[in-house]
Amino acid sequence: MNVFSFISNIFEPAVKLIDEIHTSDEEKLKLQAQIKAVENELLAKVIDYESRLLEGQTAIITAEATGQSWMQRNWRPITMLTFLTLVVCDSFGWLPNPLAGDAWTLLQIGLGGYVAGRSAEKMTQQYLKARPADTKGDDMARG
Repeated sequence: MNVFSFISNIFEPAVKLIDEIHTSDEEKLKLQAQIKAVENELLAKVIDYESRLLEGQTAIITAEATGQSWMQRNWRPITMLTFLTLVVCDSFGWLPNPLAGDAWTLLQIGLGGYVAGRSAEKMTQQYLKARPADTKGDDMARG
């Protein structure tokens, strides 16, 4: 269940309860509109939070991709090559002990993060190349 469905499900019983209240249709609609307004406000805050979280993650990946250290720029590919080696060895039975289920979960999370990280890195590089030359220094001046 995603967070948006969860939030909608929280407010659904209140909306149904309003339908059962013995009052005018106008008052029922007014109450339902107020509940929907609160629900929409909460959803907007969740979207804002998710947006800020994504911006933070993008900033971290950008810092890694543009870092001065070789290790800082290459730790993700090294990690994924290590995972690939473990998967191949496990698939052929070359490991003394098979990979545990948790290792496969970690691999799935790592692969998802790696793909997202590489995508963000590529988009950032394209963005930096596409920006007009006269604005490249403005960001640094603004801090």
